[in-house]
Amino acid sequence: MSPDFIFRLVGMILFMLIGGYWGFWFGSRNAPDEIVTYTLAIGTVGALFGLVATPYFTTVPVRLIRRLLIRISAENLLAGLVGLVAGLLVAALLTFPLSQLPDPFGSVLPFVAVVLFGYFGVALFVMRQADMMNVLANLGRGPDVASNGNGGWGTSGRTILLDTSVIIDGRVADIAKTGFLPGTLLIPRFVLNELQYIADSPDALRRQRGRRGMEVLAELQKVATVNVRISDIDVEGVREVDDKLIILARQLRCPILTNDYNLNRVAELQGVTILNINELANAVKSVVLPGEALEIAIIQEGKEPSQGVGYMDDGTMVVVENGSRYIGQTRLVTVTKVLQTAAGRMIFARPEEQ
Repeated sequence: MSPDFIFRLVGMILFMLIGGYWGFWFGSRNAPDEIVTYTLAIGTVGALFGLVATPYFTTVPVRLIRRLLIRISAENLLAGLVGLVAGLLVAALLTFPLSQLPDPFGSVLPFVAVVLFGYFGVALFVMRQADMMNVLANLGRGPDVASNGNGGWGTSGRTILLDTSVIIDGRVADIAKTGFLPGTLLIPRFVLNELQYIADSPDALRRQRGRRGMEVLAELQKVATVNVRISDIDVEGVREVDDKLIILARQLRCPILTNDYNLNRVAELQGVTILNINELANAVKSVVLPGEALEIAIIQEGKEPSQGVGYMDDGTMVVVENGSRYIGQTRLVTVTKVLQTAAGRMIFARPEEQ
């Protein structure tokens, strides 16, 4: 039996009794001979009103409040609650002196103070929640620990949303261990559901990728220096995971960590900050300049018949002119040109004459 049905029955009985009592009172005053008719008629109208209208001031408001609370992060809820309590305490301290003022100020200003200080307390704590959490975390750790800047959410106050693709990629675990991702790594429930769907896929490759993502999450949760949080926060009215991430990032004012090119482009168009692991990988690759000498193992032919291809330790492709005859050998080559493409950095070189 659903809550709606129960509340409808209770509302129907309650309004039927109220309507019947009002009909009995009205009939006894105006038409004593038809008192039963008035009682039954108005009682029936009250029962119908209660049956139809009861959910609109019982379960419907509760559902709206529940949807609103789901969309708000736990940090905002905590900051708002603390701010409300602080504002009400300040208003309570001012209530007595304000009540001593002559009427109508003495009776109106205490209520106005409660409303204003409650609102300003919530607004202030929500806007400055990161700074306040940082202060509280530093006080809890003491001066020596607070000075070195180590810690989780309280240190940076930043939340980073994780996309499904970056979890499956796996490099996020290695980056987080190095400390280059301070703050909280937030994984919404809908991202976890998509990851589980991929892990249960009938396709063997997709199933393997999904299970790898689950292993990466388990590895992240075991790292003491990484703060990982899985949240039930959701976005109503949107089905696509990427769209939900973008809307959620705008609501929380936080970046999205991903390596999905399409999500990267769409998010940038909507003003959402993106942390792209592929861009980070390209940024930390070895920098070589034309004229430098490298030792490269030439392993395959290039697009042109005379070209050979090798790779540096960081995965950068090196195209060696006239290097096809050296396939399977390690040769000393001189860099002639460095080309930056959308796929990464490409190096052109020629073999040193020996």
